[in-house]
Amino acid sequence: MASTDEELVARSRTGDLESFNQLVLRWERPIYALAYRTIGREEDARDVCQETFLRAFRALGGFKGEAKFSSWLYRITLNLCRDWIRRERRQPVAQAPEGVDLIELAGESTPSESVAGRAAHRDPLEGVSRAHVSGDCGHAGLSVEYREDAVVSGVERASSSARALRRLGWV
Repeated sequence: MASTDEELVARSRTGDLESFNQLVLRWERPIYALAYRTIGREEDARDVCQETFLRAFRALGGFKGEAKFSSWLYRITLNLCRDWIRRERRQPVAQAPEGVDLIELAGESTPSESVAGRAAHRDPLEGVSRAHVSGDCGHAGLSVEYREDAVVSGVERASSSARALRRLGWV
């Protein structure tokens, strides 16, 4: 007969690691699912799941049993997810466009000019070979305007170019 969570917690508190392993096996999937629904990223949800069980193990002595073990685990998980979301908010939302030196832009820009605005003034085909623009790389069926857009967006073949351009709303 399977032990209840309360029995496993009681045995885990006395140092029975196998009992805690049974709790982990029992609650691993629901805790991961909660973290994944909250965060939306597999790898980060796995990290939160692992950290949940580490914290639960370390704090097992302080678990009073006033609430169900599962409720306690869910609370630990949600607190860790909240911490993860706060950390993510502090990280920059947008990355600088490729080939843009932020230090150089900061020195040249007026306070009202944004990095995106400065990057928009750059030549979008800077560094693109003539073969790409002339159509020697599979874009021959496109007009020059669409060919340039296809090269910049990374579309490789003319056969897929039209579909890709339609999907992007350019055609």
